[in-house]
Parts: sequence; structure tokens; C-alpha cells
Amino acid sequence: MATANKPKELAELRNKHVPKAPFNVTSAFIREARGAVMIDVEGRELIDFAGGIGVNNVGHCHPKVVAAIKDQADKYIHTCFHVAMYDTYVELAEKLNNIAPGDFDKMTMFTNSGAEAVENAVKLARYVKKRPAIICFENAFHGRTYMGMSLTSKINPYKLGFEPFVPEVYRMPFAYCYRCSFGLKYPGCEIACADYLEDFFVDYVSAESTAAVIAEPIQGEGGFITPPPEYFKKIQSICRKYAIALIIDEVQTGTGRTGTFFAIEHWGIEPDIITLAKSLAGGMPLGAVTARKDMMEIVHVGGLGGTFAGNPISCKAALAVFDILFQDGLLETGVALGKKISPRLEALSERYEMIGEVRGRGPMMAMELVQDRETKKPATSEAKKLVQWCFEKGLVILSCGHHSNVIRTLMPLVITDEQLERGLAILEEGLDNLCR
Repeated sequence: MATANKPKELAELRNKHVPKAPFNVTSAFIREARGAVMIDVEGRELIDFAGGIGVNNVGHCHPKVVAAIKDQADKYIHTCFHVAMYDTYVELAEKLNNIAPGDFDKMTMFTNSGAEAVENAVKLARYVKKRPAIICFENAFHGRTYMGMSLTSKINPYKLGFEPFVPEVYRMPFAYCYRCSFGLKYPGCEIACADYLEDFFVDYVSAESTAAVIAEPIQGEGGFITPPPEYFKKIQSICRKYAIALIIDEVQTGTGRTGTFFAIEHWGIEPDIITLAKSLAGGMPLGAVTARKDMMEIVHVGGLGGTFAGNPISCKAALAVFDILFQDGLLETGVALGKKISPRLEALSERYEMIGEVRGRGPMMAMELVQDRETKKPATSEAKKLVQWCFEKGLVILSCGHHSNVIRTLMPLVITDEQLERGLAILEEGLDNLCR
């Protein structure tokens, strides 16, 4: 293996020793990466609009993150927080508790991943509320564990053949204005999709049996679906009416992805439980559950936790991420980046009929590709071709959405203007090539 350094040799070894199920978006094998650029084993430079699927908000190998990792690795790598505690776990929990929305006391526990954070959020809600049901949404993605899969909407590839799923999970339409499930138009709809939660309690599961409603502020894998400003306020109001916990899944949207630390800040609500992961530790594996203190303290000792959860190196890296976002001004950089990306994508929408809608918040933007703007028939194969074309030209970008017809931007917030322009130029060339 050590002598294999060519893509063909590495691909042969990958196919021999690694199952096909862990999919690969590109054929690239990476030698090194810095900021918003990856270098493959042949020395080819790739502009990164994927960010490790939203993990690299502060960029590849940010110097402060690397220094934090090295510093902690020199001291100790693992003790298990349940056996011998360490200050970085507590310090990081304090930071999250202090910045999470809500004028109430909070507590935080750490996990290994976003899916595990979701698992623990659901455990917490069911334990505290003494109710079995969880309501999730169409086009949602919450992970690949069994609870994560059960909450996730898309069947193929995430759920296909893995039945049976976790019981007492119920799914309702989301605020997908471009493809409204109710055939209405915003703002005249008066956010009927949120009000529908009341009807959902009549036809599908009672409010009295519902422990939590879980939602992403902006649906990630589901297509960067972005609800209108009034949506979450209505959802939260209904949840509070029936003493139902509102879980906001910030795994992809959090840690500055939309220009604010938590994306839900754009909607001005105070979730009972928030899950985080992906960019939280600058590339190191770390998830978090931040919740109301009066909920967290109900769970008995030993009811939450994990051997590797809140690993010392990951916690130290996450503290560096906080410094980068808040002390070095990367959140403001993210806001500025969004102001550059949004008009560029809107301009592309005016030029190319294939772009049915541009949506998102800040630098978390997407274009939904359609074959026809009247019928809105998804341009699935075209999106796949565009992703491949961009890769061949030196840009790594991802598709998403129920029909895999949405092109999304997840570039590191540290991307330079020159790199951004090169990437957007490649994307435009690709659209031009498709639409000839």
C-alpha cells in the first residue's frame, strides 16, 4: 500500500479492500489540503466547494486547529471523560451553552458524530417527556444510524434494504415553497405548512403521544430547502402549546455555515434541544447536544455518554474553531461571502432556464436544476453531469435533494476571492456546456 501513489493503483486497492457501499463523489485521492484547496496525489489542484460535506467551514488544516491538535496530542490523547475528566470538555460545553439561543440555562454533552448527537437528542426528549413519538419532515436527513435512518426521508441510498426502522417516527411535509405540498404560494399561503402540524395531530399521531419535533433550519441533503421567516415561529408555538420538545438539527447548518453560529438564529426562535457536529471541531470528529438544563438534569447518571465522546483532541480543536469564528472574525467573513455568492447564482438563474430556483442563507446556497421551469421536472442526470464536468475542470462541488438535482455550495469560509471566482467561473462554464 505504501508504494501505491497513482490514482489507478489506489483505485484498484480501494476496490479490493473497501466495500462499494461507502460511496465516492469523485475519483480523487488527496495528498494534502489547505484552506479551500485540495491537492491530489498527482499534484492536481482542486477548488473545494464541498468542504468535506460541510465539515471544513474554517478551512483545511487551519493553522490554529493544527496547533491545537498537536498541543493536545503531546499531552494526552484519551482518558474517557467518564473516567478522568479534562478542562477542554467543560470549557467547550460552557461556550456552547452561552451562545445557544434561549433565555434559559442550558447544558451540553458531546458525542462522536452528528448522527450520534441526533440519537441522544431523541433519547433525551423521549426520556423527559415520557412520550414515544417523534415527528420529522419530508426531505429530512438526520444520519445513517437506525434512528438517523428512521428520521431521514430519502429511501435510496440511505434506507434501501435496511428495514425495519425505529417505530413511532412520523413524517409530515416541510416548508418547501418551490414545490409546495399544499399547492399554495408564499406569502399568500399564510404558512399553511406550519399550521398543518395541528391537523397532523388529528390524523397521524396525537400531540399527547409526541415527545419532539425535529427539523433542520435549512435541509441539507434534502436540497438546501429554506423555510420562510414565519415558519419556525409557528412550529415552535404549536410545540409549546402541547409541551412538545423542539429539536433543531444544526449538524450541517451550524458553526457559521450561514453567517451566524447557529442557522436557527435567522428565524429568531429558542429551540429546546440543538444538535451540532461536522464543522464544530475543524475536521476532527465531534458532535454535541445542547439542551435546556431542566431537561438535561432529569436524566439519571450514566444514561447519556460514550467512550470516545468529547475526545480531548477534538475538544481542543473545537476551542480553536471558536477563536477563529469569534476572535478572528470568520463569522463576518461568512456573511460577506454569502453576499458575493447569492447575486452570482441569481445572475446564473437569469441566464440559464435550467435553474429553477436559487435558495439558502449566507454562503449556504443552492441551485435547483429543472428540465422545464413550468413543469419543474427535476434535472437529475444534468446535475450529475455538471458535478462530474466541474470535477474534471478542477472544482469539487456536490449535488443533493430528493431527486439529486440540487447543486449546493459548502466551500470553506476562508476561501480567497481569487479561488471563489475560479470556482464560480468553472460552475458557469459547466452550466453553459449543459445548456448548449
